[in-house]
Amino acid sequence: MPELLRLAAFTTDPTGGNPAGVWIGDTLPPADEMQRIAGEVGYSETAFLVPDDAGETGRLRVRYFSPAKEIDFCGHATIASR
Repeated sequence: MPELLRLAAFTTDPTGGNPAGVWIGDTLPPADEMQRIAGEVGYSETAFLVPDDAGETGRLRVRYFSPAKEIDFCGHATIASR
């Protein structure tokens, strides 16, 4: 079952930092579903993580969505995902 987290990067205080959504699952949902989820989270970006198809242990595939569109990269969502 996928897990949706609301996390903050660059802080140890849950009320500070840069908020980001982090969705973790086994397979990525369709793009329109990721867009809907990012809109519901309401943060500037949400990272969607799944195991990498290459099969290397610990490697993940990541896609990023803002509430408006897919984006190429988001540093604070990446940091929050760690």
